[in-house]
Amino acid sequence: MDGLGHASGKDGEKDDIMGRSLGPMMLAVAVLFSPVAQAQPLAGADNPQEGLAAQIRLQGFACDKPLEAVRDKKRSRPDYAVWTLKCSNGTYRIGRAPDMAAKVESVR
Repeated sequence: MDGLGHASGKDGEKDDIMGRSLGPMMLAVAVLFSPVAQAQPLAGADNPQEGLAAQIRLQGFACDKPLEAVRDKKRSRPDYAVWTLKCSNGTYRIGRAPDMAAKVESVR
């Protein structure tokens, strides 16, 4: 420790709080700007099926060719959108809430 209360690393380098908190901050920024977070505002998008297909692929589901996406108004509620995504190899119901992974279920 030096006279100011800073811990010294090897070769006299100073370890400070900013250096240690940079990693979690960078992780938060990466998550914020990830494709999953970027795909959130789909309600007004021209091709919502492309964004929904990309999101479920990131979560491990197969959607070879997205054909159609329809918002389910009965199941949707404020801050939770429900979509039915029809792909060439299956149909999925996708529930989406802000800042969370989508809830995906195969319907056929």
